[in-house]
Amino acid sequence: MLVDFNALPDSSRIWVFQANRSFSDSELQEIGLELDAFIEEWTTHGSDLKAGYEIRYKRFIILALDQTLTSASGCSIDASVHFIQKLEKKYDVELLDKMNVSYKQGDYIAYKPLSEFKKMAKQKAVSKNTIVFNNLVTNKGEYSEHWEVPASESWHSRFM
Repeated sequence: MLVDFNALPDSSRIWVFQANRSFSDSELQEIGLELDAFIEEWTTHGSDLKAGYEIRYKRFIILALDQTLTSASGCSIDASVHFIQKLEKKYDVELLDKMNVSYKQGDYIAYKPLSEFKKMAKQKAVSKNTIVFNNLVTNKGEYSEHWEVPASESWHSRFM
């Protein structure tokens, strides 16, 4: 059951999928329709899942699931991963590679392999004040408060 992302409680489970490039406006429109259709049909053991999404910076797909009534099962999580894999193929984009880092450089969102981000930290090209995206957040409350933070407040701090 598709619901407005903002109406979901802070306890809702969150999955963040970061793209290795920005989506075009037409791609965003198509992806929105595909997400709407997927969530409308998304179930666990025959029960509807109350979920929503948002797309940020033309690059991040954030999927949220209210687990107060129905929790995600292994099968429903697999279904969401298969859906994301279809998006990867259709739009020739990486969304599931967790070994990359996204961070802000002014108004621009940079995307680098973790190994390159570590080198940049050693070279002081990024600092503890660099705004990073902590895609390890697990619920909507954490996402709201701790997703877009200085590197010093994220797991990225170990490289600074």
